[in-house]
Amino acid sequence: MFENLKIKITYKWIMLLGVWFAYFAFGIVQGGIPPIIGPVSSDLDLSRSSMGTILGAWPLVYIITAIPAGALIDRYSLKYTIATGIFLIAISGLSRVFADNYFTMVLSVMIFGIGGPFISIGAPKLISLWFPENLRGRAMGIYLTAPAFGRVLVLSITNSVLMPLFNSNWRLTLLVYALVAFLITFIWIIISRESTFDQSDTESKNLLKNMKTFPELLSIAQVRMILLIVLGMFLFNHGTNNWIPEIFIDLGNTQATAGFLSAIPVVTGALGSIVLPQYIKKQNFQLILLICFFIAGISTVGILFSDGLILYIILGILGFTSRSIMPIIMLILISAVGSKKTGAAGGLYFTFGEIGGVLGPIFLGVSADVFNGFNVGLFLFSGICFILGILSLKINYMKLTTD
Repeated sequence: MFENLKIKITYKWIMLLGVWFAYFAFGIVQGGIPPIIGPVSSDLDLSRSSMGTILGAWPLVYIITAIPAGALIDRYSLKYTIATGIFLIAISGLSRVFADNYFTMVLSVMIFGIGGPFISIGAPKLISLWFPENLRGRAMGIYLTAPAFGRVLVLSITNSVLMPLFNSNWRLTLLVYALVAFLITFIWIIISRESTFDQSDTESKNLLKNMKTFPELLSIAQVRMILLIVLGMFLFNHGTNNWIPEIFIDLGNTQATAGFLSAIPVVTGALGSIVLPQYIKKQNFQLILLICFFIAGISTVGILFSDGLILYIILGILGFTSRSIMPIIMLILISAVGSKKTGAAGGLYFTFGEIGGVLGPIFLGVSADVFNGFNVGLFLFSGICFILGILSLKINYMKLTTD
């Protein structure tokens, strides 16, 4: 018993590093297309509405796969479920290289939605198993920097390094990101470890019983309110994440400048996901969510009317506030349901979230076509943030943890 405890204490940081790499692969493949929307759209003859449906294709599949993935994660070893997720993400990245029309590109992006849940649901499951409650906020904040770092890297080097290096060949650029994801698959398999802490008990290995956990969680009013907020939060984040480079190009910036500006909220968002979850007291979660949503709503409109240093500051604030919300809400769920049901709770979290993840990119793309620009869409996104801030007052953390 003491030997197993020692292993858990010393090896948990290696496991965290492994899941960080997994989420990094998630970030670079998911973020590969947005910086090169122009060349891809031109080559495949796509409108902004069509590109919006491509960007929203993987969350659509994610909605279907998240709940069964959560049940499988609760039943089987994280070593192999997370490895499966990274591998499928790499396959998605590779297949995009060979897409030659709208439909093949949509199918390629959809594969990402099959692999994604095994990482995004498996990561909090790993944290709940390997880390004590007082360290979970820090650990979750750390691994959530990985997709942000991946997107920052992609935004920084796609148009300034890789596209010039490959003579503006977007297919070779996406190939680089796919190969990195394949490499990370092998890294995870090598460094991840199975232990008694990664094994479910006999009851939790009953897949049918695991599936029955979902309606039990949905019967809790507080959980339903959280899921509604998660839906709106993902709608906002996915819409802005996917279209922000194109928004800045539409405002008159070059592709390289748009990539630089788009990276600012990702960097500050990574910082926010580390700082807020571990330093904010649980009883202040409502107030912090309200403040973050309201500031994010104001900042969203602010980017349309700012430039220079003021724009940099607004983008930094936007990233810090909007990206800090996700780990706080996930921590509330983990504390509420316990480690045995983290997979199920995560499945619901990301199922509802990715409904917004589908709608966000499509909505901004269609609104840009209809209104000949992104201004109307961003004003509506700002309004959504204000509504979510008010709804967050309905989350009673102390009540939720005693249900």
